[in-house]
Amino acid sequence: MATVTNPRSAVLDSQHTGDIRGALGTITAGDTGPRRGLSATLKTLLAVVGPGLIVMVGDNDAGAFATYGQAGQDYGTRLVWTLLLLVPVLYVNQEMVLRLGAVTGVGHARLILERFGKFWGAFSVIDLFILNALTLITEFIGITLAAGYLGLPKVAAVVLAAAIITGSAFTGSFRRFERIAIAFCGASLLLIPVYILAHPSTGQMARAFVIPQLPGGGGQLSTVILLIIGIVGTTVAPWQLFFQQSYVIDKRITPRFIRYEKADLWIGILIVVVGAAALMGATAAAFAHSGAAGHFTNSAGLAAGLQAYAGRAAGVLFAVALLDASVIGAFAVSLSTAYAIGDVFGLRHSLHRGVRSAKGFYAVHGGLVTLAAAIVLIPGSPLGLVTEGVQVLAGVLLPSATVFLLLLCNDPAVLGPWVNSRKTNLFTSAVIAVLVTLSVVLTASVLFPSISSGQIMAIMAACGAGALGAAAYAVVRRRRAGVFAAAVAPERSGREDWRMPPLMLLQRPVMSAGRKLGMAALRIYLAIAMVLVIVRIVELAIGH
Repeated sequence: MATVTNPRSAVLDSQHTGDIRGALGTITAGDTGPRRGLSATLKTLLAVVGPGLIVMVGDNDAGAFATYGQAGQDYGTRLVWTLLLLVPVLYVNQEMVLRLGAVTGVGHARLILERFGKFWGAFSVIDLFILNALTLITEFIGITLAAGYLGLPKVAAVVLAAAIITGSAFTGSFRRFERIAIAFCGASLLLIPVYILAHPSTGQMARAFVIPQLPGGGGQLSTVILLIIGIVGTTVAPWQLFFQQSYVIDKRITPRFIRYEKADLWIGILIVVVGAAALMGATAAAFAHSGAAGHFTNSAGLAAGLQAYAGRAAGVLFAVALLDASVIGAFAVSLSTAYAIGDVFGLRHSLHRGVRSAKGFYAVHGGLVTLAAAIVLIPGSPLGLVTEGVQVLAGVLLPSATVFLLLLCNDPAVLGPWVNSRKTNLFTSAVIAVLVTLSVVLTASVLFPSISSGQIMAIMAACGAGALGAAAYAVVRRRRAGVFAAAVAPERSGREDWRMPPLMLLQRPVMSAGRKLGMAALRIYLAIAMVLVIVRIVELAIGH
């Protein structure tokens, strides 16, 4: 592993320090002057733009196309409101990881390993590797569906896409990779002309954003709830946390530029919401009066429906956008795995390095992409089960990822003056409670496909009661310990120059009895849920 010359730095790869050489600009390492005027601010923002944009646009991947398209085809615009609810969740989660990356210089998986022990460190890497491998397969499924609609040979399309994904990363130039990735991000805006060609009702779309609806009668409620959970699962995924933190580090962003990186994140979120809404609106209009409404098949079916309603151009633009989204998703998912493994095992892991200088990093990246592409090309592969498995496993694992994110962002040894505010903690705790509830419901729906809406509501009520009980216990315990009276806001001055000390100098955090109990409960839940889900998927695969 490469050593870092600065003994005060926790950065694990020497290529993670130096000038910021982004796709759209450069900031020298010694540039600490204030940004005065609009021109200087915009130049700095352009240099920083990348991590937030790529992680968010990559989130509108092949799985998202299918989920949003299903919502539009089966239920019209009545689930568009869910997109606005996701905005604060997306921002809070990704803001915390970008802050961790800029302040610590250490990837998410390595921080979990060092602060919570070998079990959770190994678990975070193993589950990320498995889930990302499955997610990559879904990206190549999207590529085959788009290629099939466009009349392109399946094998050639998959091989070419794999070559683009690996070749973009293997250039040995961070700037070159980011320019390619941002160009693909720009192509994601093709969904806007698709929306215009389908011309859904503007008034109907506006109402759908602000007036929540649950379509269908009581018999359909369970299906609708599971689709909403799917929207959450495809929009808030564990790989996003690992990717953005490591990419911020590789781009050499420091605390001085965190506010610019937050702006980058907001740009990405805006594009995600616009793209998702355009997709829902276009498919809602295309299938509103067709016999296919309520009978979603796959993304190729969406393209065919758009063509039948709005013309060949709409179908082609949709298919090209699907190809583009699948490639961007594969960029981010494959890199998040390579970054995490490099971080934990001490491998050189930077896009600033050439292949000879970081063989392990590029071997993981290229191997994962090649494996996913090969599986998609195997005749008779249960690709539908893979897609289902990705959604379920992501739903099961996301709460644990968010729990560790919250704990790390409240660790003063890790973030010092950058630790979470009380408001952020309260909101994130509520988000975790919701994610755990959705995770339990999703797991139950896979194990018991005939689950009723009443049973789903009972699960939600039980999880809500458990969350309220845990919150009440925490409040009582803190009051008894006098925590509220003694609480003092962390010192925030000098934050721009504060970096986490080397990991070897940090003492392991002391775990309270309540935290140990919570971690044990989380471990048991994850073990049971993952085993049951995997058994169920294997049963379905054997039956298939």
